[in-house]
Amino acid sequence: MSPLSRARNAAALLTLPVLLTACSAAGTEQAASGPPKAGGTLRLGISSAPDCIDPQQTSTNASINVSRQLADSLTDQDPKSGEIKPWLAEKWESNADSTAFTFHLRSGATFSDGTPVDAAAVKTSFDGLKALGTKAPLGYGYLAGYRGTTVVDPRTARIEFSAPSAQFLQASSTVSLAVLAPAAFQKTPEQRCQGTGLIGSGPFVFESLKQNQEIVLAKRKGYTWGSSLFKHQGEAYLDKIDYKIVPEPGVRTGSLASGQLDAITDVQPVDEPQFTGNGFTENIRPNPGVVFNLHANTTRGVLTDEKVRQAVLKGVDRTEVVNTVLTPSYKPATSILGSATPLHSDLSAQLAYDQKGAAALLDGDGWVPGADGIRTKNGQRLSAAVVFSPVFNQNRSVLELIQQQLRKIGFDLKIEQHTNAETTQIQLAGNYDFLWYNVTRADPDILRGQFSTKSGNRSRLTPGNPLDVALDAQSSTVDNAKRKPAADEAQKLIVDHAYAVPVFELTQVVAQSAKAHAVDFEASSRLQLFDAWLS
Repeated sequence: MSPLSRARNAAALLTLPVLLTACSAAGTEQAASGPPKAGGTLRLGISSAPDCIDPQQTSTNASINVSRQLADSLTDQDPKSGEIKPWLAEKWESNADSTAFTFHLRSGATFSDGTPVDAAAVKTSFDGLKALGTKAPLGYGYLAGYRGTTVVDPRTARIEFSAPSAQFLQASSTVSLAVLAPAAFQKTPEQRCQGTGLIGSGPFVFESLKQNQEIVLAKRKGYTWGSSLFKHQGEAYLDKIDYKIVPEPGVRTGSLASGQLDAITDVQPVDEPQFTGNGFTENIRPNPGVVFNLHANTTRGVLTDEKVRQAVLKGVDRTEVVNTVLTPSYKPATSILGSATPLHSDLSAQLAYDQKGAAALLDGDGWVPGADGIRTKNGQRLSAAVVFSPVFNQNRSVLELIQQQLRKIGFDLKIEQHTNAETTQIQLAGNYDFLWYNVTRADPDILRGQFSTKSGNRSRLTPGNPLDVALDAQSSTVDNAKRKPAADEAQKLIVDHAYAVPVFELTQVVAQSAKAHAVDFEASSRLQLFDAWLS
């Protein structure tokens, strides 16, 4: 591939939203022999150029995998249990209706310019993030209803919302709400995107950026306030992280195999087998959040008929999709939420492949097979189109297999590929039958953004429906014992009414050479490299 083609490829990949490419469960890296040691530069091959490395403005996986190392958050989230744990805040509490959260900051943490991480800095950071508006695509949503931050005292900040926002506690653990130094806001958002004036309190600091080539981070000297979930305390092991931008999967895997790279992200299913031995290891984690799914517009064509949507749900063989197009690293969907999402419900029985059941539903609904096998009813053909963008390498192959599966029940699925920007416009206009996408977040509130009539409403439902009630209920308390029944109900309603047809969980696959260790994931399946080391 020519340098120009590579540049175009990288430029195209810049637009991929993190919301459409993400994964999470326990990693599979084998225990390394010998204790971790300090020093060295990790050469890490990533699949696309970060569009921005300011944590507050990040919108792609590549961006978050860089910015997570630069800035700390008030809290952290346990990847296994989903529990929120201390980081910059040593403790916190919320009021009864989850409209106010008070964080008590640990002492001693500083930003890389030497200023303290105090309540005033928290206020400046959150106010600054809110002022970014849509330039902060993830964080702005997490701060919906933000009324402001009160500096109670130098180590205590109270953050208030105009409506219940239980999701904010988990959001406080994400890189999108990481705390930046007051001095960072003296630079423009565009400057911070390129690393200029990007001042965080993280274990690494920005060193250099070569557009579409590499980004280098260096160890923060004197760092001693790591997350309570980190495997060691003190400074990071690595001296530097050198992110090499290598868009072509074959070049990326070849560079790891030849020793030019120490680890790579986004290992494609076809390339996985070559890194399951011979001194290589793979670290694998499925994404939490909304799984890859066919999200139905219930106001369009044949999809206005619930029995048709339910037949499609029964007519998709999720196990065949994973076994044929993907690898054992990927999981068939067991709910609209991935299995790594806190408060996930196991609805695998409702999502079992049932070709006969699908045919029976359509027969009973008056859909008659035509000469070509596709059913018709009152002159209408049983057909709908799915809109997708190739943000995941295997998307088209998956959809082509689903297309074949649905033909067996007499349903004609048409496949429409668009750029990510085009897909976004189509979604906003409601000009689709099915949308194909996934969204990553380690909190069930991610459903509210896609299904609530007060938010994304991708199903185009009528306000005040039972799903709205369940989504609002799960957002009103941080008490999981009280929150779970509402989250369970929301997932059940989505599957029962086939507002969306869950298919599979996206998975993050990182391959490491024998030299690299603990290139690991946090709860949202983004890279956390504080504990990474080289032998």
